[in-house]
Amino acid sequence: MSQPKRLDALLASVGYGSRRVVRDLIERGNVEVRGEICPDPEIRVDPAWVTFRGEPLEAPDGLLAILHKPVGYVCSHSGEEGPSVYDLLPQQWLQRNPVVTSVGRLDKDTSGVLLITDQGKLVQNWTSPRSEIQKVYEAVVDRPLSAELIEIFARGDLVLRTEDKPCLPATLEIVDNFHARLTLSEGRYHQVRRMFASQGWHVEALHRSYFGEYGLGDLPPGDWKLLPLPGAA
Repeated sequence: MSQPKRLDALLASVGYGSRRVVRDLIERGNVEVRGEICPDPEIRVDPAWVTFRGEPLEAPDGLLAILHKPVGYVCSHSGEEGPSVYDLLPQQWLQRNPVVTSVGRLDKDTSGVLLITDQGKLVQNWTSPRSEIQKVYEAVVDRPLSAELIEIFARGDLVLRTEDKPCLPATLEIVDNFHARLTLSEGRYHQVRRMFASQGWHVEALHRSYFGEYGLGDLPPGDWKLLPLPGAA
């Protein structure tokens, strides 16, 4: 059983509107508690008891989703940088409180796994330098790859331009002449592109196939799916 919450606060937190808006929705008979219309916005309820116009609440205990980020979208709530990954999500998610955000970022020219959540603790845990969550990237480069890169990236002494601290050891697999699979346990700014650039290769295309245990499977670009929260029964 979830922690009981005030009905109006619960509906506002999952994106049905401000407290004033949801109080009006409740008083107009749009909300049922245990199958009965409930006009009292102040009643404390278990989220599992509540339906809105006959439908259960979406992710009332916290939202976690995986998005297949397409190339051309930015991980920003600002509309000034071009199309945003948040344009691909349900409008109601954008009204949740706490607000949904991405776990880390992928740049505009990178596709792949992007986790979306309203749980600040998950964001903090998964993006902390101490987390060392493995991320797998598929990189297409501009000229044939050299096997020497495998050792260079694995040694843990590669220092990127403008930085003092070396990159942690990374695992490189050469898939074919122009395609490499790189597994990192950190997430520096444009790290994959900068690592290859430091050795004279330009990354033509970049895709993140895994973030920790989370992979895309057959999820098409631009689509998302809800995931259970870690530790949820």
